[in-house]
Amino acid sequence: MRTKILVIDDEESICEILKFNLEKEGYEADCAYSAEEALEMDLVPYQLFIVDIMMDRLSGFDFAKKLKNNPALEYKPIIFCSALNGEDETVMGLNIGADDYITKPFVISEVIARVKAVLRRTGVSQPGYDTTRYVSSNMTRIVTPPVQPQYHQPAVTPQHNANEHHEPDIVFKGLRLNRNTKSCTIDGELVRLTKKELDIVTFFLTHRNRIYSREELIANIWGTDVVVTDRAIDTNMARLRKKLGDYGAHIVTRLGFGYGFQEEI
Repeated sequence: MRTKILVIDDEESICEILKFNLEKEGYEADCAYSAEEALEMDLVPYQLFIVDIMMDRLSGFDFAKKLKNNPALEYKPIIFCSALNGEDETVMGLNIGADDYITKPFVISEVIARVKAVLRRTGVSQPGYDTTRYVSSNMTRIVTPPVQPQYHQPAVTPQHNANEHHEPDIVFKGLRLNRNTKSCTIDGELVRLTKKELDIVTFFLTHRNRIYSREELIANIWGTDVVVTDRAIDTNMARLRKKLGDYGAHIVTRLGFGYGFQEEI
């Protein structure tokens, strides 16, 4: 009997991609497009739940709490899969009782590996299928070639050692990106950014005054092996704007076209 997994996400494309690849690995996978829909189902036959957090009305956290309060379901493993990648969200998810936490955008091979690891830890048998990664026909394949950087008045970092390679800082007014220490400062104050947020800032500061489509952003920032949804892009942009304060206003949106970094706003 195949292991049954339920994917709960209000983005149909994510559900379809995960369902397709889980079934290729030998699992039986179903989808629910909201926490409410999932709670109306018979959940007892499922050995694992992959749950988005940011859903309308009931969140993934709400679903997990209800699951853990049901004696027949409280020991069922949960993997949260969300664009929220802050420490607080991760800790909250694990404290609720999640067994793992995957951030969007994700690589399919990583998701499959984490599914297998959770099922091993919880004692659920594994299907003996090849672990070759499959990609859904609904998943966009990005073929846009990476854009060549065009640097704007870089400030050169002093050479401390002749054998070390130092890349120049990228500067826009009081916003400074140090590519050697992988850090970002505003007027000398450190801005705490995730690796992906730092990648986005680097791309925008080296490719200013042009709007880039979502496909171009994915190809140049995330790469072609990662499943990236519109929501993941929008969430990263919104979070980055907030962290950059006044400089966040320079990250502009052109509806129907994409995002860009404008020097003059």
